[in-house]
Amino acid sequence: MSEDGDPPAITVAPFTPADEDGVLGFILAIQNGEFGIAISADQQPDLRAVPQFYQSGAGGFWVARCGSDIVGTIGLKDIGNAEAALRKMFVAATYRGAAFAVAPRLLRTLMDHAVRSGTRRIFLGTTDKFRAAHRFYEKHGFATIAKAALPATFPLMAVDTKFYAIELPPEPSR
Repeated sequence: MSEDGDPPAITVAPFTPADEDGVLGFILAIQNGEFGIAISADQQPDLRAVPQFYQSGAGGFWVARCGSDIVGTIGLKDIGNAEAALRKMFVAATYRGAAFAVAPRLLRTLMDHAVRSGTRRIFLGTTDKFRAAHRFYEKHGFATIAKAALPATFPLMAVDTKFYAIELPPEPSR
């Protein structure tokens, strides 16, 4: 909290190449340290190629910061046919919850971009362990789907065991 009792300012901005090492360290710390998922940087080559993997087509990748500290990430992978995959959504434990609203801000940024880019459906995969994430996605309109309902172009991760999808409205006419 700031001296006046307000939460510190959180900014959300597109990933830049200067963010690479910080984002990789941030995500690995949550995956390995907090959640005990044994996954390495080598098993996630997308994190060493964010511009090519995420920031092409209708995709994108965003970083949330408090000052210079990375406190959240979210990625949107264009998988063709006006569909995309939501990936790499992580928020630092100390920045979770309503006081900071990092997760909703990251998701809103991604969803607004997706609608503007003509994306009609977003899919995501997560693990059974991330129960708070399940509640978050469901609260924000995602519906559980069977693995078999995923498009063939969905980038399946070995750790994913639970899957969601959301239909997006078309961009409003101007």
